[in-house]
Amino acid sequence: MEEGRDKVARWVKDKNLTFTVVLDRSGSVTRAYEVTATPTVYVVGRDGKMIAKALGTKDWTGPRGRAFLEALLRP
Repeated sequence: MEEGRDKVARWVKDKNLTFTVVLDRSGSVTRAYEVTATPTVYVVGRDGKMIAKALGTKDWTGPRGRAFLEALLRP
């Protein structure tokens, strides 16, 4: 959130991330999506509509997180 390009690039490299990371240098996207915590995760359904929003760190690989994600993959 409003971090500089170099700082974000170092963080991405340090974490060995493979997904696209975009910058919100002006904070306009942060305000538009009402982001109040980091990380903020939005879960978008197959129809393109938001079905969940998670604030803060979550254990996505734990039993509850995996069950949630697996439920989303069911037809």
